[in-house]
Amino acid sequence: MEQQPLTENAESSTGLKRTLGPLMLWGLGVGYVISGMYFGWNLGLPAGGTLGLAIATFFIIILYITFTFSYTELACAIPKAGGVFDYATRAMGKDIGFIAGMAQIIEFVFAPPAIAAAIGAYFHIFFPQFSVMTIAITAYILFTALNMYGIKAAATFELIITAFAVFELLLFSGITLPHFHWANLTQNSFPHGWTGVWAAIPFAIWFFLGLEGVANVAEETVNPQKNVLKGFGSALLTLIILCVLVFVSSVGVGGWEKVVYPTAGADASDSPLPMALSQITGSVGWLYHLLITIGLMGLVASFHGLILAASRATYEFGKTGCIPTLFGKIHPQFKTPANALLLNMVIGIIALFTGKTGDIITIACFGAILLYIFAMIAVLVLRKKSPDLPRPFRVPMYPLFPITALVIAIVSMIAMITLNIKLSLIFFAILSLAYIWFYFIVKTK
Repeated sequence: MEQQPLTENAESSTGLKRTLGPLMLWGLGVGYVISGMYFGWNLGLPAGGTLGLAIATFFIIILYITFTFSYTELACAIPKAGGVFDYATRAMGKDIGFIAGMAQIIEFVFAPPAIAAAIGAYFHIFFPQFSVMTIAITAYILFTALNMYGIKAAATFELIITAFAVFELLLFSGITLPHFHWANLTQNSFPHGWTGVWAAIPFAIWFFLGLEGVANVAEETVNPQKNVLKGFGSALLTLIILCVLVFVSSVGVGGWEKVVYPTAGADASDSPLPMALSQITGSVGWLYHLLITIGLMGLVASFHGLILAASRATYEFGKTGCIPTLFGKIHPQFKTPANALLLNMVIGIIALFTGKTGDIITIACFGAILLYIFAMIAVLVLRKKSPDLPRPFRVPMYPLFPITALVIAIVSMIAMITLNIKLSLIFFAILSLAYIWFYFIVKTK
C-alpha cells in the first residue's frame, strides 16, 4: 500500500503535534551545532596546526555531506522520534537497534552538560556573585521547562536565538577579515605532520556535532517527507559556510597560537573568538563586549536544541519499553515528552557535578560517531532488505554517499579510540551495561 504523506492533521498515534516547517527545522539544525563554532574546535590547533586541522575538517565536511543526505533518506522513509534507534531496529533487529539508540542518547544527553558548564562560566564573569554550577543548573531548569511547555514555543525560541548567533558570527567575520593575513595561516601550520591530522579529527567533528538531531523531530514535522530534506540541507550549507568563515577569520588575524593560548605557557583556552577579536578591538571596548554578549546566543542555542533532541530519543526508548514506560509518556496538555525531559535533566546535572567538561564532550563524540556508523549500515541494509519501503527522498549517488560516510566515520572512531583509551573504555562500558539491562530485563519481558 502506498504511504500517504503525513500532514499537520495526520498526527501520529503518539500524540506528538506536527507543527514544524522547514524554517523551524533550519533553526533547530543550525542551533544544535552552532556552539561548536564558538568554542572547542581551536583545541585541535595545538595537535594539528592550521593545516592539520584544516585537512581533518575537510574530510569531516565530506562525512557530514554524505551522512546528511543518507540520513535524510532514513528520516523521510521512517519519520519517527527515535531517529537511528528506529532505523537500525528496522534494518538489523532490536539488539542492534538498542545499541544504536543508546549511542544516540549518550551523544544527546552528554553534550548539554558540557555546554551548560560553558554557559555558567560565561555568566559568572558578569555575575560573580553566582557560582558557575548555580548558573548551569538554573539554565537546565529554565530550558527544560520551556521544552516541556510545547514544541512550537521551543522551536520558535530556538529559531530566534539561532538567528542572533548566526548574525554574531557574520559580524565577527566582517570585523576580523579586513585584518586577515595569509602569512598567519601558514605560520607553523603543520607542526606534527600527518599525525596531527589524526589527532585533530575529534575537534573537527565538534564543528558539526549534533546536526543529526533534526531527524528526531521528524514525527513533529509537517509533511516530513519534504520538509526534513529542506531543513537538513539548508542547515548543513549554513554550517559549512560559517565553519570556513570562523576558521579563516579567527586564525588569519594573528596565527593559530593567538586563538589557543591566552599568554605564553598558559593552558589552552575555550574562547577562540574573543581572543581573536581582542587583537583588533582590545578587551575593554564596547564593540568587544557587545559581540561577546551576543556570542552567548550560540551556547544557548545548542544547549536548548540538544535538550530538545535528547528528550525525543529518550521518549522513544520509553515508548518501546527499553527503559521504564513512564518516560515514553507525553504530557496530556502540552503534548511533549515531559518525563523524558526531566530524566535527561537529572542525568545532565549529575554529569555537571563531575567537573570533567572535556571528558563529557569526548564521550558525546563517541556516541555521535557510533550513531553515524550504524545509520549508514542501516541505509545499505534497508536498500537490500526492504526495497519496496516508500522513500520520498533517495540519497544521490547511492551507494557512494553512505559508503563514503561509513568509511570516514570508522576512521574517525579509530582515531578517537587510539587518542582516548580511558574514555573509550568508559563509553563502551556504558554501552555494555545498558545492553545487559536490555538483554536480561527488557527482552525477557
